[in-house]
Amino acid sequence: MKLFDFSTSKFDSLDLTNAWEKEIANFLEEWNSNSDFILAQTSGSTGKPKEIKLPKSKMRLSARLTGEFFKLIPAKSALLCLPIGFIAGKMMLVRAIELKLKLYLIEPSSQIEIDDNLVIDFVPMTPMQVEKSRDSWNKIHTLLIGGAPLSSSLRKELLKSNMNSFESYGMTETITHVALKEISEEFFSVLPQIKIRKDSNQCLVIKTPYFEDEIITHDLVELKGGNQFKWLGRLDSVINSAGVKFIPEQLESKLKPHIKEDFIVSSIADETLGEKLILIIENEHPISISFEKTSLTKIEIPKKIFYLKEFPRTQSGKLKRKEILEEILKTQ
Repeated sequence: MKLFDFSTSKFDSLDLTNAWEKEIANFLEEWNSNSDFILAQTSGSTGKPKEIKLPKSKMRLSARLTGEFFKLIPAKSALLCLPIGFIAGKMMLVRAIELKLKLYLIEPSSQIEIDDNLVIDFVPMTPMQVEKSRDSWNKIHTLLIGGAPLSSSLRKELLKSNMNSFESYGMTETITHVALKEISEEFFSVLPQIKIRKDSNQCLVIKTPYFEDEIITHDLVELKGGNQFKWLGRLDSVINSAGVKFIPEQLESKLKPHIKEDFIVSSIADETLGEKLILIIENEHPISISFEKTSLTKIEIPKKIFYLKEFPRTQSGKLKRKEILEEILKTQ
């Protein structure tokens, strides 16, 4: 673990033979260059992944908005344990620079080990990192979780911990998070200067102070007041079965208390229904599920269950739904 103390300008040296440290050095070089922009890759939340230019001035503004929300004043400590190639990693470094934080650096991995003598004020992690880093929970004051939804079991464990745990909503196009919520809450609240609405598809539309154009997402939401929303699922994953539209993520939320393994609700072609609801569980062997004990209605119950030994995942731990389904279809 290394330390970049931007409050005192004391920095441990980077070992450029290590790939993760070299990436940090490369980003710092880009950040300190004469260019007004940082090049970044979108994740596909608003369409096909593409390269976009992020104005450095707007990245600084994003950092300040986060600092105000979490009260990150100079000399507060933070941890960078996310890949610098993604917007979350880039912005953690920008926050440290802009807010003059003490930033600890550690190689990104699924399991994060914080030194025993440390208690860190602010730590962003993915759900997978949180899940596998339980031994470090008592060394974190405020935890920010993003990149993938929390499982119900992990949420229950976090609520029992002493950490202040938050979930974030954001993407590269919004220069990381634009909305936050405590993990006990249902609705995200947008940060100051962020405006939201729904389009005709019931998807979230975001107006940020970073770009002139609105950002039209593929995220289905329920709005509350003018500044809160509940994430329901993805428009591109909606299933139309016998004329009834199902949001897989909503069905999954009803099943999560009853299935400890990772799983997804998806669909396969059916001559009668058009699309047939299916359940795919990450397990080698069949497990017993009592659908009558869940809150699923009769038409929401999957018509067939499949099992896959290991699910494909992104680097942040998000399940690759399309690839999971493709693996199942190969066996049909």
